[in-house]
Amino acid sequence: MKASRAAFHDVRAGYRAQAARILAAVRRVLESGRYILDQEVARFEAEFSRYLGVRYVIGTGSATAALELALRALDVGPGDEVVVPALSAPATAMAVAAVGARPVFADIEPATYTLAPAALERSLSRRTRAVIPVHLYGQCADMAAIGRLAAGIPVIEDAAQAHGARYRGRRAGTLGRLACFSFYPTKNLGAYGDAGVVATRDGALAARLRGLRSYGQSGAFAFSEPGLNARLDELQAAILRVKLRTLERGNARRRAHAARYRRGIRSPRVALPVEAAGRLHVYHQFVVRTPARDQLRTHLAARGIETLIHYPRALHELAAFRGRARMVAQPREAARAAAEVLSLPIYPELPLSALRAVIAAVNAFE
Repeated sequence: MKASRAAFHDVRAGYRAQAARILAAVRRVLESGRYILDQEVARFEAEFSRYLGVRYVIGTGSATAALELALRALDVGPGDEVVVPALSAPATAMAVAAVGARPVFADIEPATYTLAPAALERSLSRRTRAVIPVHLYGQCADMAAIGRLAAGIPVIEDAAQAHGARYRGRRAGTLGRLACFSFYPTKNLGAYGDAGVVATRDGALAARLRGLRSYGQSGAFAFSEPGLNARLDELQAAILRVKLRTLERGNARRRAHAARYRRGIRSPRVALPVEAAGRLHVYHQFVVRTPARDQLRTHLAARGIETLIHYPRALHELAAFRGRARMVAQPREAARAAAEVLSLPIYPELPLSALRAVIAAVNAFE
């Protein structure tokens, strides 16, 4: 590949923009001598709670841990089923398997890549104990339809890619019984390591989650149930407190970049992402689509444009879930999307010169 004209994501650019504040936060933690579950975690939980408009936020070591904790808090376990979309990061279904339950893979809506309500309805059974819609690429699933169909079954939002996204005016993270976020470094709100949270309005669930994330501890050397070591650490919490202040500005820049792509890309062979009515997309990824995906990726690489595929296989096609999952019908739309989607560079600090280079290279695809 040629020297890059457009890096897929440069996390260093985000750091440089806030280096002084980030280094001051790190120094504050190091000098405090308190590194696990102290003031920085408590303050970040409170600040992210206010941002979302949800009463309780529980910091965790990752979004995968957050999903597993959410399922454990709902007593989901062996013999139970959890409906998940067939197109997502594997962690969504891995968390279900981790608690001993069976993932049920449902197909997606081809326009938004999110859980299709009709497929969800077909996938529900007497064993269903939770539904996990994924707000993929930065756009919320159809939560009104999903909520109606779930009809009392707990809905856990996988909002790992949707910090600041909205559905009918409400933020992602406020639409289900629980919601799980990732702060992986490349996310719209990213730490400098693994980190996550669970958000909920339910005080009893929140109390249980706080225990479960720390070995099931309920008091001074009192352990009421088996739990995990899944705590958010003070360093990452301090960094996230700094970066939370600029999340909305970063999302606005992502949307501006997406608008430039929409105006500029004219190739008839490439389909642009759809932003559904009533949803505010925050473009964690800008995902285009073409049956000639692999040829387009090669074409762009030859011109110094870095791309990634989110995701090259649907979840039901992965060996990890053979014999461990169920499907009512083949998730054909998910499999088709996995063969056709391609993520173009998009992050707040993406230089306009790089964005223009991407547009020119896509338009030159014949």
